[in-house]
This record gives sequence, structure tokens and C-alpha cells, in this order.
Amino acid sequence: MKLDLSEKDGIAILELRGRLTVGTDQLLREAIDTLLGAHRSNILLDCTELTFMDSQGIGELVSSMKTVKKFGGQLKILKPGKRIKDSLELSALLPVFEIYEDTEEAIESFDQPSEETDD
Repeated sequence: MKLDLSEKDGIAILELRGRLTVGTDQLLREAIDTLLGAHRSNILLDCTELTFMDSQGIGELVSSMKTVKKFGGQLKILKPGKRIKDSLELSALLPVFEIYEDTEEAIESFDQPSEETDD
């Protein structure tokens, strides 16, 4: 698996390419840990180019989501293919994740800090 990082409107976007399996799942874990260490806890996983995910990969997605939540952030999934959606559905995890097909909609869905005004 390969990972690319970009950012839009304060949201870290991790593009996952290839296969999320035993042996490659640690790349995702390290990327998430690095982002959290840099106080970037709103993360969008772009799964457009993710072609396969085994049970270890699914477990890492769940673990990543829990870790991000502990840091007060959100982890969401963008454009998973049919095979990835099927894997999440078979493991009864599809409802656990917020999944988006549109990048702008996904970015807008993240909680943004509210601007406080003094009246």
C-alpha cells in the first residue's frame, strides 16, 4: 500500500492506494500517529485507489477511528470502491463509519471550531 498526504481547509486527507493488508496496515497506523502528534485530528481517508482490504486492514481502520476519537478528532472515509464497501458490510462495520462520495461534502462535514464573538 502507498499513502499520500494532502490538506484542504484544515482537514488532513490520506490517500490510500493498493492493498490494506497484514504487513501494510502499520503504514496507516504510523501515518495516523504522525498526524495526531502534529495536532491534526480531522482525517479523511481517500479510498478511491484502495483495491483490497483484509481483516487486518479492517481492524486497523477501526483502531484508527478509535484512536482519532480519543484525540477529539474525526476519521471519515471517502469514495470506497464496491470491494471495500462489501468488506465493511460483511464485517457489520459499514454503519460505524461516515462514508462520502463527494470530497467537498466530506470536508464540510467535519466539525469546525466555532468562532466566538463578544457582544
